[in-house]
Amino acid sequence: MGAPPGYRPSAWVHLLHQLPRADFQLRPVPSVFAPQEQEYQQALLLVAALAGLGLGLSLIFIAVYLIRFCCCRPPEPPGSKIPSPGGGCVTWSCIVALLAGCTGIGIGFYGNSETSDGVSQLSSALLHANHTLSTIDHLVLETVERLGEAVRTELTTLEEVLEPRTELVAAVRGARRQAEAAAQQLQGLAFWQGVPLPLQVAENVSFVEEYRWLAYVLLLLLELLVCLFTLLGLAKQSKWLVIVMTVMSLLVLVLSWGSMGLEAATAVGLSDFCSNPDPYVLNLTQEETGLSSDILSYYFLCNQAVSNPFQQRLTLSQRALANIHSQLLGLEREAVPQFPSAQKPLLSLEETLNVTEGNFHQLVALLHCRGLHKDYGAALRGLCEDALEGLLFLLLFSLLSAGALATALCSLPRAWALFPPSDDYDDTDDDDPFNPQQESKRFVQWQSSI
Repeated sequence: MGAPPGYRPSAWVHLLHQLPRADFQLRPVPSVFAPQEQEYQQALLLVAALAGLGLGLSLIFIAVYLIRFCCCRPPEPPGSKIPSPGGGCVTWSCIVALLAGCTGIGIGFYGNSETSDGVSQLSSALLHANHTLSTIDHLVLETVERLGEAVRTELTTLEEVLEPRTELVAAVRGARRQAEAAAQQLQGLAFWQGVPLPLQVAENVSFVEEYRWLAYVLLLLLELLVCLFTLLGLAKQSKWLVIVMTVMSLLVLVLSWGSMGLEAATAVGLSDFCSNPDPYVLNLTQEETGLSSDILSYYFLCNQAVSNPFQQRLTLSQRALANIHSQLLGLEREAVPQFPSAQKPLLSLEETLNVTEGNFHQLVALLHCRGLHKDYGAALRGLCEDALEGLLFLLLFSLLSAGALATALCSLPRAWALFPPSDDYDDTDDDDPFNPQQESKRFVQWQSSI
C-alpha cells in the first residue's frame, strides 16, 4: 500500500514492531495491530505487567538490602561519635542518584511536550479533514438547491414567456433536463453525508491528551519536589525531612513503574499500528461510514493505481453545465429581441450558472485525493513520529526515575543513620530559655535547692 506523503515508519517503529509478543498462556501473538482481538489485548497487558514485575523485584531488593543493613551492621561503641566508614560514599551515592533523577525529570518534560505536540498535530489534521469533507457536502447541497430553484422559477417563467415559439420552448425544456441531470450527478458527490467520525476522534484524542499531559506534569513536579527536598534534608542533616522524603520516594517509585508499564504497552501498540496503518484505518472507516472500498482506497492511497471514483459524475456534470450555458446563449440571441420580458430570467439563470460553475470547480479541487491524503499523512506523522518519540522519552524518564529512587531508598536510611543524634538541637543557642537542655538543667538545679 502507498505511504502518505512525507511519512515513513521510523527505526524505532521497526525495532518495537519486531519485539516478540505473547498472550497470558505465553503463546506467540502476531505483531499486527488488532486492538479488538483478545489475544492482542493480552499481549499488551503482558507488556505492561513487566513493569509490575520490575516494581516487585525492586521492592524486594530494597527490603532485603535494608533488612541486611539494619540487622547485620556491627554495633557501635557507646558514646562513639566517629562516623562509620563508608558514610561519605553512601551520602554521595544518594546525591548522585537524586541528580540522575533530576536529569530524568528534564527528559520527562521534553517527552511530555513532544507527545503533546504530536497529538496536537493529529487533532489538527483530523479537524482539517473534517472541514474539507463538510465543505464538500455544503457545496453539493448549495449547488443542487440552486439548480432546483432555477428549474422551478426561471426556467418555468421562460417557458411561459416563450410559449408562442415552440422551438424556443424546446430549448428551454432541454436546459431544464440538463439542469436536472447535473443536479442528479452532483448529489452523488456528497459521499461523506455529515458523518462526524474525524471530529469525534479529534475531540476524544484531545480530551484524553489534556488529562494525560496534566497527569505527567503533576508526576514530574512531584518527583522534582521529592528530589529537591531530599537533597535539602541531606544538606541540613534533618532526619525528619529525610524520613518524610523517603516515604514520598517510595510513592513516586510506584508511580514511576506504573507509568513505565503504560508507556511500554502504548509504545508497542503504536509501533504495530504505525508499521502499516492503512489496513486498520481503511477497515475502521468502512465500518463506521459504510463507504465503498473504492472511495476509501482512492483517498487513503492516492496513487496512479487507483482511479477517481467520482470522475464519471464530474465529467457528466461538467458536460451538462456546458450544454446549459450554450443553450442560454442561444436563447439570449434568439428570444430577447422578440420577447424582452425573457431577459430578466435569462440574466438570473446566467448568474446561477456562474455560481454553479464556481462551486463545481471548488468541488473538483476538494474531491481530488491530494488534500485529504495530505491530512492523513500529517496525522500519521504527528502520531507515529512526534508522539511516539515523546513516548519513548517518557519511558526513559520512568526508567531513570525508578533506578534513581530505588538507589535513594537504599541509601537514605544509611545516610540518616550517620546524622548526629542531636541534630534537631545543634543549632539552638545555649542561652535560649526554650532549649530543652537548658530546661533540664534548671529543673535539676531547682530540685537540688529544695
